[in-house]
Amino acid sequence: MNIAFNMIVIFKYIIPKNYSGLTIFPFIFLRNKKNINDVFLLNHEKIHLKQQIELLWIFFFVWYFIEYIIRFYQYKNHEFAYKNISFEKEAYKNEQDLNYLKSRKFFAFLKSL
Repeated sequence: MNIAFNMIVIFKYIIPKNYSGLTIFPFIFLRNKKNINDVFLLNHEKIHLKQQIELLWIFFFVWYFIEYIIRFYQYKNHEFAYKNISFEKEAYKNEQDLNYLKSRKFFAFLKSL
């Protein structure tokens, strides 16, 4: 599935402190203009676009929130909880592989549970 239809928006106010980007289908929000040239950050966010499409958007956010709560309870630490959400694990693991989305299997984030 081609995700060339995404829209990149520079809007720092929607992005939590200490983060550079945020994806809410079909938009990729970036904290500032310099991030538009960060191919790894954009690839990371495009992986989230795929995940959101697979889970019909709303289910992605429900799952994300529930998994965050579980991980936070497990680790008692925001950063560990965030980094261990299956969606984030897949995105961080593959963000530097700029061909990843071409070969990515459907529901690939499940391998990171």
